[in-house]
Amino acid sequence: MFNIIVTTTFGIEAITAKELKNLGYEDLKVENGKIVFEGDEMDVAICNIHLRTAERVFIQMAEFKATSFEELFQGTKKVDWGNLIPLDGKMHITGKSVKSTLHSVPDCQSIVKKAVVEKMKEKYNTNWFSEDGPVYKIEVGILKDIVTLALDTSGVGLHKRGYRENAGAAPLKETLAAALVLISKFNGDEILIDPFCGSGTIPIEAALIAKNIAPGVNRHFVSETWPSFDKEMWDQVREGAKRAVNKKEFVIQASDIDGRVLRTGMNNAEKAGVKDYINFQKLDMKDVRNRKKCGMIITNPPYGERLLDEKEVQNLYRTFSKVYSQLDDWSCYVLTSYDDFQKTFGRKADKNRKLYNGRLQCYYYQYNPKK
Repeated sequence: MFNIIVTTTFGIEAITAKELKNLGYEDLKVENGKIVFEGDEMDVAICNIHLRTAERVFIQMAEFKATSFEELFQGTKKVDWGNLIPLDGKMHITGKSVKSTLHSVPDCQSIVKKAVVEKMKEKYNTNWFSEDGPVYKIEVGILKDIVTLALDTSGVGLHKRGYRENAGAAPLKETLAAALVLISKFNGDEILIDPFCGSGTIPIEAALIAKNIAPGVNRHFVSETWPSFDKEMWDQVREGAKRAVNKKEFVIQASDIDGRVLRTGMNNAEKAGVKDYINFQKLDMKDVRNRKKCGMIITNPPYGERLLDEKEVQNLYRTFSKVYSQLDDWSCYVLTSYDDFQKTFGRKADKNRKLYNGRLQCYYYQYNPKK
């Protein structure tokens, strides 16, 4: 059994923890930016393939205090690295240090690599390693002098689903888009509109959720190349994920004023296998209409960070408010970094939560139906 670390962006830890609970995991330790729990190789595969809002999945190798390079070296050398890393394993060390005595990250990386190699020499009784085999990325994280050594099992970040080759001018991370949809509780039973859909990330993630398509089912992970992880186990988890896809039928309305970026969205939806569930339309937001009595809007409108000046943003949000006011029994979820959003929108949100789009602090405003 391992200690598995699932990392998330700040603000959505509870959403990721709920995903894990829905997958059957208990005894979760939720911290800032991560969730820790016990699991085995199959649990590593399940988390990589199924989690929508996680950034990466790690195996925790050790946790100890170190205020000197000698303590860092000895703490690292205590770990039996050869249990997971084969003779030809390529060892890549990354690091970060926050509020710690050992603040030079390059020096810490160098010490850890040296200690790992020394331990591997004992295991394999050799002084030379080719490092031309599978990759093992070891992350050294030091927070307030507590060192965490962890092996990255994901490789490329989990937001890379494999469907998005191109994005718009201000792309939204797939993991964050999935979190926005999960917070809304959309499941395909009601109409969903994204009037600023851009390259389609929110509608695509919403369709994947409604169809119960696992986000990592069509991509690969670095730990699949590890000899200690059985290939049949990965195949079994993937097959299970494919069988779990439902037959639900629905249509999501995705519109944008930019025809070029809409074409990108259509291509992305086709790659994701959900093009039949999303109606892409070139449409000015002010012309968005729907006759359905109930529904929801989930959207990530332009902020003014890169795309518009402040006056244009204000005009856009006022027009958006008029469009929403015509949809009485609809809920509305809006992610924006614009500080005066509620004032400009002309209505105080029923709920809001702080989230981060990359390094940009945003708020996710939730408006319930008026009735």
